[in-house]
Amino acid sequence: MRIATYVYEGRRHCGVVEDAVVRALPDGTSPLDAVGVRPVGAAVALSEVRLLPPLTPSTVRDFVTFEEHVEGVRRSVDGAAGVPEQWYAAPTFYFANPHAVYGPHDEIPMPPGSSVLDFELEVAAVIGREGRDLTPEQARDHIIGYTIFNDWSARDLQSAEMRVGLGPCKGKDTATTLGPYLVTADELEHHRDADGFLRLALTAEVNGEVVGEDLLSNMSWTFEEMVAYASRGTWVRPGDVLGSGTCGNGGCLAELWGVRGRREPPPLKPGDTVTLTVEGIGAVSNTVVAGAEPVPLPRGRRRSRERP
Repeated sequence: MRIATYVYEGRRHCGVVEDAVVRALPDGTSPLDAVGVRPVGAAVALSEVRLLPPLTPSTVRDFVTFEEHVEGVRRSVDGAAGVPEQWYAAPTFYFANPHAVYGPHDEIPMPPGSSVLDFELEVAAVIGREGRDLTPEQARDHIIGYTIFNDWSARDLQSAEMRVGLGPCKGKDTATTLGPYLVTADELEHHRDADGFLRLALTAEVNGEVVGEDLLSNMSWTFEEMVAYASRGTWVRPGDVLGSGTCGNGGCLAELWGVRGRREPPPLKPGDTVTLTVEGIGAVSNTVVAGAEPVPLPRGRRRSRERP
């Protein structure tokens, strides 16, 4: 089942996609409640609707599960080689901004103050049932489906922020693309390999030129293992989105810069179009546009540290 959220004739709908048409579900149906609900609307060509993000996330966790990506980006940032041994200990993630989600064909503004914009090709699992302290086996029943995830990254801002030692801030805060649909887990089950990974082909293009290709099954942890780790000591709830992390072999420009020793292809600029395609899910295609100028702020004050 492919579940879409879209605007048609000025109204927002949730519907089911089959071939090149979508049929609306009953008013008030949430994408997370759509499984088993029968469409009631007439078939409408996808070319006549505006696709929105397939869901409004409760939270967004972005993992880092591809060795090749870690290796390439480390080389790009500080010239380091290999993957830190600690990386293999657990599927690391950070929380991204659930209020900065864009649809599969929306324009993406340049982050204020950035001139080094990058894309990141990922797949996200979406939680459909709440749970905590789950095992990977239990976690499978809590994943309702999957969608494409583009983690837009302002590399210049991110690089400066990481020197503070906390994690990404405004470098990851402006935009995340989700779409084009929420594809239910059963639709992709036949792609699962013997080790439990989804063997899906991934392709990244910039302005129509292929810059990256990989397999989702090159992840070092399965989505079920990621969900289990996310639920450790806390709740995962319906609408939570868990990104796979960026794939290797050109899943982002920064990795290519590390491999090639130069910024080639160059950072994204207004007018560039990024198209990400995932086997079994579809494609998202977003064009970068100019963004707002940053509001000036003072540097942090060096305080006297007086005490009462």
